Amino acid sequence: MAQHAPPARGARLGRAAGARTGSDPTRSPVNGVVLLLPGASRFSPGPLRPLARALARAGGTDGLVTHAVVHGGESPREEQARWAADEVVRRYGDVPVCLAGYDAGGLAALRAAGHEAVNSVLALAPCLAEGMPAGSPEPVKQLSGRQVLIVHGTNDARSDPEISFRLAERAKKANRSTCRFEVHSDGHNLREHQAEVVALGVDFVLGAVFSGRYSRPVTDALAAPPPLGLRMPLASGFGRSLRG
Repeated sequence: MAQHAPPARGARLGRAAGARTGSDPTRSPVNGVVLLLPGASRFSPGPLRPLARALARAGGTDGLVTHAVVHGGESPREEQARWAADEVVRRYGDVPVCLAGYDAGGLAALRAAGHEAVNSVLALAPCLAEGMPAGSPEPVKQLSGRQVLIVHGTNDARSDPEISFRLAERAKKANRSTCRFEVHSDGHNLREHQAEVVALGVDFVLGAVFSGRYSRPVTDALAAPPPLGLRMPLASGFGRSLRG
């Protein structure tokens, strides 16, 4: 049984979007949940808001619900992400959970992936340091058994994309279901190619949570050995003919 974190940790779930929202009795039951973990600054939301809207449109009829995790208090973001996963289990039962985070939320998603309800992680421009405070590298064992996608802009001046590549290299050794896409010429906000980033995120989440099927680029990235599957370029126009 999931252990519920005390309210003092400060996190709460935002309003649900997608399945079983509103008063329509024909809405699908909840079959999967995406927890959206925002970045450190509310003035720089990155691609999470358009991703949330796209997921609600694309997955709502299949029973997908999205919740933003509203942070507060002093506890680490990864602890609040684990609390949010506990809350999903309490509300919806045994459904697969995807942690989708941007910036500091991307790091929290990677660190909280070991929660038993989590089946997948989408980390967008995760803010990673070269190592933990004691000098050891970021852990990756918690990613074992999860579907993992990291997306990073090659011109990110805030979070070094090479650090996320090195983390992905280590994660791939512990978990073959790991891939990483590079958004060439884009910065930390992933704004220049936001439509492609959102389409990639939707494709990955729906495949990880429901069908197990992905578009050809994601399938190839997951299957390719390092470094190919960890430096997969995100093609301009991605999403216009997904699964076509």
